[in-house]
Amino acid sequence: MPDGPHLAKPDICLYGSVDDAMFHDFQDKLNKVPEGRPVVVELMTFGGDADVGRRIALEVRLARKRTGQDFFFLGKTVVYSSGVTIMAAFPRANRYLTRDTVLLIHGRRMDKHIHFTGSLSTSIQIAKDMLAQLEIGVRLEREGFVELIAGSDVGEEEIFRLAETSWYLSAEEALSRGLIAGIL
Repeated sequence: MPDGPHLAKPDICLYGSVDDAMFHDFQDKLNKVPEGRPVVVELMTFGGDADVGRRIALEVRLARKRTGQDFFFLGKTVVYSSGVTIMAAFPRANRYLTRDTVLLIHGRRMDKHIHFTGSLSTSIQIAKDMLAQLEIGVRLEREGFVELIAGSDVGEEEIFRLAETSWYLSAEEALSRGLIAGIL
């Protein structure tokens, strides 16, 4: 764990919706992080685009591998939905929350209307494409949940079940279940 003052002064602060703007902000700040010391990423979000969350998480993993630096996560106030996807990219031992933080873990959501028009064979292909999109989404969701719970006492079936309806956890609950290393 980095020293207290370092955690109190994060290198990268991300606030708001997980979207393209947050990704670009993250990339800009990541490029300015000094080498040779731990990096603290602070996040507060009500969620946003699941795939942008996956991309930010990927960039965290790649930066850890490329630089050899330790990356620490500091969640503040709310870390919902795709914010938890970002948190999962940090090793459990490097995840921290402030005492007031609430996590929201849920499955991917979709709001999509499908309109079939044209030949039946074309409609079948549209339906197959939609099914493929749903199946890949579920696979990615499950992979992210497995990464999130690694080293905790939360089992795969439990998180899959709880995520179906939305699982809200306080910082204390996240700590007691082993999803984070500590509370500030």
